[in-house]
Amino acid sequence: MSITAIRDGIATNLRTLSGLRSTGEVPDNPNPPQAVVQLQAVDYDGAFQGGLATYSFLITVLVGRAAERTAQTRLNAYASTGSGGIKQAIESDKTLGGNAYDVRVETMTNISAVSLGGDISYLSADFVVTVIAN
Repeated sequence: MSITAIRDGIATNLRTLSGLRSTGEVPDNPNPPQAVVQLQAVDYDGAFQGGLATYSFLITVLVGRAAERTAQTRLNAYASTGSGGIKQAIESDKTLGGNAYDVRVETMTNISAVSLGGDISYLSADFVVTVIAN
């Protein structure tokens, strides 16, 4: 499987959340809510003859301007394990369009306000995603 196809599968699953944009590149001009899918690590040779790999992705979700009162409410919804949450959206198709055997959202971390090259701070959180594919 190609890493691009896996990344696209994650992005497609994220788009099931109303209004959430997703991309594989850090945007110059973010337009929250927006998810950025980034490859973090690959663990090769999980099966005989190199037939299985474990991919770790970091999904950074820019929720909205940190000063907006609705940003925290939106983050709470994305953090939930039910409908409207990042976990349920990513895991809605465990094969990522036929490109993986399994996908799991492991953790949500790094909740903070970030600035992306300007004087506007965005509330964000990172989601660690593990994908099993060959």
